[in-house]
Amino acid sequence: MQLGGLHHLTAITGNASQNVAFYTQVLGMRMVKKTVNQDDVSAYHLFYGDEVGHAGTELTFFDWPHAGSSRPGTGLISAIMLGVRGRAALEQWVQRLDAFGIEHDGIAMRGTRAVLALRDPEGQRLELLDDEGKLAGVPWQKSPVPPEMALRGLYGVRFTIKQLERTERLLTEVLNFRRAGSYQLEQGHEVLTFEVGPGGPGAEVHLEVRPDLPFGHAAIGGVHHVAFRTPNDEEHQQWRARLADVGSNVTPVIDRFYFHSIYFREPGGILCEIATDGPGFATDEDVATLGESLALPPFLESRRREIEANLQPITPIDFSPRT
Repeated sequence: MQLGGLHHLTAITGNASQNVAFYTQVLGMRMVKKTVNQDDVSAYHLFYGDEVGHAGTELTFFDWPHAGSSRPGTGLISAIMLGVRGRAALEQWVQRLDAFGIEHDGIAMRGTRAVLALRDPEGQRLELLDDEGKLAGVPWQKSPVPPEMALRGLYGVRFTIKQLERTERLLTEVLNFRRAGSYQLEQGHEVLTFEVGPGGPGAEVHLEVRPDLPFGHAAIGGVHHVAFRTPNDEEHQQWRARLADVGSNVTPVIDRFYFHSIYFREPGGILCEIATDGPGFATDEDVATLGESLALPPFLESRRREIEANLQPITPIDFSPRT
């Protein structure tokens, strides 16, 4: 029984219209599902991914405009890593970000990895890395970003935690991760890398251990949780049983309609999910029109009028190059 890597990452926005514009127009991702947070139907849940939103390509956002700003520290996902195809693509991204006036740190080397760090308009930390041709995301045909520099999927995720031992034990002894190496951040802090399943891009968790930092708080500009992949319901149930056996406070299986989920917190406090690869986002919409209208799972459909009345419309914003 092996996790297949990352399924999705869910972050927090306070401005849905700006969020849609940045991730579709600047980063060139496709909005594959516009729905609501099933636990808080007053909030959008926006899903971005490749052409059809394959598991492993999905970056999603809860729209919570009153959440305040994230406070950096431990117990947080401190960076979302996205893969591109080769060093040349990173160099093209430098030019594109400069053209749009998006601040970035330039291309840096972390060991043998080339990385381009940037922040979205709300301060969300993103890192683009050369995926060495290993991510299988299919570029969106209508993307404003050329296919040769398209984001190919989730590369990895970085946890910032106070202490290593308990988190490492959960990753390696329960979730079947294995230690894969280490590198130093530009500030000199060491990061340990762990991989699962096929390993490499798409299947990595990076641990930055910072006992000197206070606990942080995830809000606007921060990450809410990370989800890992499992292929089917049978293995999903096995993962739930395994987590329950070791004393993790794991939830029952929750039917999210597009996938099934269980949730638990790793010892450092970060919320984690294991989600099934399917049924997928084309379950209730045609692939050609994914994300164009508000999609609701069947168990919320009877409340559509009420839900739509309480959502702020997403209005078009034009992100145009400055140069």
